[in-house]
Amino acid sequence: MRQESYEVEAVARGDSASRSLKATPWSAVILDLGLPDGSGLEWCRTWRKRGHVAPILILTARGDVGSRVEGLDAGADDYLGKPFALSELKARVRALLRRAGEGASARVLVTGNVRVDFGRRKTTLGDEEVPITRREYDVLERLAAAKGRVVLKTDLLEEFWGEATPEHAASLEVIVTRLRRKLDRGSAESLIRTLRGSGYALQTPDAR
Repeated sequence: MRQESYEVEAVARGDSASRSLKATPWSAVILDLGLPDGSGLEWCRTWRKRGHVAPILILTARGDVGSRVEGLDAGADDYLGKPFALSELKARVRALLRRAGEGASARVLVTGNVRVDFGRRKTTLGDEEVPITRREYDVLERLAAAKGRVVLKTDLLEEFWGEATPEHAASLEVIVTRLRRKLDRGSAESLIRTLRGSGYALQTPDAR
């Protein structure tokens, strides 16, 4: 990472990472799950509960679908199994940083009683604030940008996971299901429309 001109701080424990995250507005976190002071998943959950929004890329030897889903549910933004190619790690970090920068825009999605402020990473359903993970924001913002047009699943998988594999497809389905559960309460139809075998689109994309 330093050879790529990134500023890097390497720590060996979750508590050390916590102090660093509190002191410095890091742009991204590369997190190993095997830490001496607790599971990386638990630290990931803790950081999200504390309001840290830096994108998190998990590195682990556990590459099965269940582990990937567990990592995303904990608040991670991407998941890379070991062994991995250094070039892929670099590409995934670049993608995380690029999407984080795009997320700082002032775009807002308003449809029905749902309001999503992508710049502030804040979502409300009526007067209630709804917790949305960074990866969920990524997918939702990509659908909003399409303005009602279908976004192919393969495009979403390649953009956010780097490749369209069955494991990544399962992770995408989990994210869409969570978004529906969070945003469709009290609505007669789902905000996200599925075209079977093709992709997704927003029902009423009123983005500005």
